[in-house]
Amino acid sequence: MDNSSGVPPVPPGPADRHRHRDRHGRGMRGPVAPPQVPLAVSRADTFDSLVHDSAERLRRRLPQLADVDFEVQEVPWLAREGEPGSGTDGVPLGGVQRARPGRPDRIVVYRRPVELRSRDRDERAQLVHEVVVEQAAELLGLAPESVDPRYGQD
Repeated sequence: MDNSSGVPPVPPGPADRHRHRDRHGRGMRGPVAPPQVPLAVSRADTFDSLVHDSAERLRRRLPQLADVDFEVQEVPWLAREGEPGSGTDGVPLGGVQRARPGRPDRIVVYRRPVELRSRDRDERAQLVHEVVVEQAAELLGLAPESVDPRYGQD
């Protein structure tokens, strides 16, 4: 066989025989779990559904939130020192982005900081809901207790 580099091709050897997963020469035949099983749902997808569920609960209670976008970002964008949003009180768990021409108001929940502050799924769901309530209250100029009467209760 002629190639432009002048180096002869490597013949198949013992290393090529070990690319199979079992002694019968068969690899995995399919996914470990079907997509509808929770095992196949990623942490990011689970987190997105927590934010979506919390947003829907608030939208049913407050029609003013119907046009507000709720989204998840991995981490917050940290402002430079001296710029708005560069607080020394720690990493934010959520934020509000006010409407601009062509873009509605947004409530953002930051996934990684929330995950790092919660120990299990139940605590994470509660923290996500609290963050969504706090940000909705800020957006609407209300107290968190008026957005959700159960705010702050365990």
